[in-house]
Amino acid sequence: MIPSTDKSLGIGIGLRVPHYDHILSEKPDVAWFEIISENFMVDGGRPLAVLDRILEQYQVVQHGVGLYPGNDQGLDFSHLERLKNLTKRTKTPWISDHLCWGSIDGTYSHDLLPMPYTMEAARKIAGNLRIAQDYLELPLAVENVSSYAAFNADEMTEWEFLAEVVEMADVGILLDVNNIYVSSVNHGFDPLDYVNFIQPERVMQMHIAGHSKYERFIIDTHDHPVIDPVWKLYARAIERCGLTPTLLEWDAHIPSFEEVHAEALKAKKYWSDNEQPTPVSHERAAAC
Repeated sequence: MIPSTDKSLGIGIGLRVPHYDHILSEKPDVAWFEIISENFMVDGGRPLAVLDRILEQYQVVQHGVGLYPGNDQGLDFSHLERLKNLTKRTKTPWISDHLCWGSIDGTYSHDLLPMPYTMEAARKIAGNLRIAQDYLELPLAVENVSSYAAFNADEMTEWEFLAEVVEMADVGILLDVNNIYVSSVNHGFDPLDYVNFIQPERVMQMHIAGHSKYERFIIDTHDHPVIDPVWKLYARAIERCGLTPTLLEWDAHIPSFEEVHAEALKAKKYWSDNEQPTPVSHERAAAC
């Protein structure tokens, strides 16, 4: 069984602090907003007050950065409890986080660290994802991260590892197209190999974003418009998966709301050769 989602949700943007006042006063026509779950896992204050007003008018989807399903010590159930409480408030149709680890012995890196691509690691992270999805009682999608180093112990490619994990865990994929491109440049592989391999029926959502280029690497900074090679990769992903809920990430040097929204809506032109989105009714499935 594959986690279910509504393919008609369309194109959304991230809910970010510099845009709060504009959104609340102007009520722009946005299909949906994605929130970083951890920013709202609090007892009160302005974040929740704003969120409640947003929820009166918009669909909100939760995306997390603190699940760390690759941690050797397993999941943090206090984190899961607060996460589940927030889902009851937002009525998010699904929830997502990253295919990564990020803490050891109670010390948190606050980073999304890549996994070694081994069967042992795949089984461990899949087990944690199964537990998380069962606990949250919502479809769960896992996102491919950008990476800047590789493990000598790797037994397979990143896309083979992701495929193994989601099949064993029975979860969906949040396919971050920009992260695929970033990692392909940093590690010297063809990004189309990644997109062409991944199981389209598992892809519940996509991310697009900009990045920064440095002398030796490119970094997933979310502070620029999407570049042409990433749009071309996105076009291929849509061709394979059909119209899939897509989110533009812009998290640093954030321009006006209008500029961010216009950049997100560029994705629409890559939908023109596909059928109009329709809800998917597979049992816990997100068929592309």
